[in-house]
Amino acid sequence: MAGHNKWSQIKRKKAANDNQRGKVISKHIRAIQTAVREGGGGDPSANLGLKNSLAAAKSDNVPVDNIDRAIERGLGAADGSAAFETVLYEGYGPHGVAVLVEALTDNRNRTAGEVRHVFTKLGGNLSGSVAWQFESRGVIVVPSVTEALTEHAIEAGALDLEADEEATTLYTAPTDLYAIVDVLQAAGFDTEVAQLTKVPQTLTPLEAREADRLIAFVEALEDLDDVQNVHTTADLEHAGTLVG
Repeated sequence: MAGHNKWSQIKRKKAANDNQRGKVISKHIRAIQTAVREGGGGDPSANLGLKNSLAAAKSDNVPVDNIDRAIERGLGAADGSAAFETVLYEGYGPHGVAVLVEALTDNRNRTAGEVRHVFTKLGGNLSGSVAWQFESRGVIVVPSVTEALTEHAIEAGALDLEADEEATTLYTAPTDLYAIVDVLQAAGFDTEVAQLTKVPQTLTPLEAREADRLIAFVEALEDLDDVQNVHTTADLEHAGTLVG
């Protein structure tokens, strides 16, 4: 998998203004509630979906109180919790980039209309099957670049890894993600990110201007309240565009 998007391209952090911060927290709360209901309980050791949702929330610094209330609502211990369902949208963005959109919604018609509007307005095409172009993977980011880390990761079963000056990104089979995290933490390595994601099998090359247009398209999708994750095959690492 060497050469695939680094985590900074798989999950780009948004600017931390209050409005966006509130949206991020709201998305995580929705994901936690749904994971509790769909996964059969509030114990992350027995609910992989919840464990992944909690890891994602903690990586975005969602307050513990918000997380606890979301679990309670998912269990039905609090009033006012809507029931959400997972919906997947497949299509192509600008310049033929395959796009996979994961959403949680309590109104399929509303969400479909909003997603379709972004695709139509910003040069995409919400048609065609693209899920086959992505693989489910666990991703772990460790703020360390050492031979010892590489050795531990390989021995623990990591499928691949990438390193830059500041961190090492590990890719795992989905079912091995948290077992490998436990091994690394037991060896003294901190894990900055540990989540399940979708990784493109091949990348779509883009020029810098094309990458800018694609990023605007993805950000418009991410701004929708019901959208949880947007995955693309765009090769942003080599497009000559800075991605925050």
